[in-house]
Amino acid sequence: MLKKNAGAKLPKFNINKKRMKNRIFLSRFSRHLFSLSAVFALVVLGILLFDIISESLGWLNVKFLTNNLSIFPEKAGIRGALIGSVYLMLIVIPVTLVLGVSTAIYLEEYSNKGKIANFIKVNITNLASVPSVIFGLLGLSVFGRILNLGSSILAGGLTMSLLVLPIVVVASQEAIRAVPGFLRDASYALGANKWTTVRKVVLPVALPGILTGSILAISRAIGETAPLVVLGIPTLILKIPTGIMDDFTALPIQIYYWTLDTVLTPEYANLAAATIVVLLGVLFIMNSAAIIIRNKFQKKF
Repeated sequence: MLKKNAGAKLPKFNINKKRMKNRIFLSRFSRHLFSLSAVFALVVLGILLFDIISESLGWLNVKFLTNNLSIFPEKAGIRGALIGSVYLMLIVIPVTLVLGVSTAIYLEEYSNKGKIANFIKVNITNLASVPSVIFGLLGLSVFGRILNLGSSILAGGLTMSLLVLPIVVVASQEAIRAVPGFLRDASYALGANKWTTVRKVVLPVALPGILTGSILAISRAIGETAPLVVLGIPTLILKIPTGIMDDFTALPIQIYYWTLDTVLTPEYANLAAATIVVLLGVLFIMNSAAIIIRNKFQKKF
């Protein structure tokens, strides 16, 4: 049998050389096309950053960060906008993290797997792609008018929380779903109950993904303008907020205001550019923190 098989002829394969050449050409063309697209995007980004930074030179200094808003460009600062953004995040961060992570834990660990749970998950995923202006209209109707919160920091914070809440829920779900099942089984085998397993095993392992998604979502909330514009946040307010029920302004609103008035006062373009640099710096710090936290906890767990 071995000699007969050894002498048998191998089957012939028809190789279409023309089709192979076309595939190789298409692969190389796609690689070069995608490389050029990435280079083009980086060039455009570099041009925009260079233009913004060059316009902010001479305007971005300590006085610009510590002065209050003013109708005179040379005296204007973003102290009020910075404080307003900080107050806004003091509401967005706890509300988003508590509700988002709790919802993800319930959907992944406690809810019965069925049509209703799938329906809820699909709708949460769809909400993550809803335009931000829709959340602004929702915040205006519910928080601004029904609850009579007006354009206060509390109304703005709750509106921005609604905006990024679906993103946090989806990111937390994916992080919890990625936890290996044998870790849960080992915890149950040692006598732990459901909540102990979730608290001591699932959450520590899923923490890097949860924190990364949450920080990136909060970064989006810092840079959003449309919901605050719809909510009626003042574009020019000289009073510094001292509580969550006070009116306020934020960095994106201030950029929006100065950009609109550039036609009347050209110096506002420099103020807007300086504010954009500050906002980009905040976003860079938060995104860097997300990467550092993710790497730290990945090494630990």
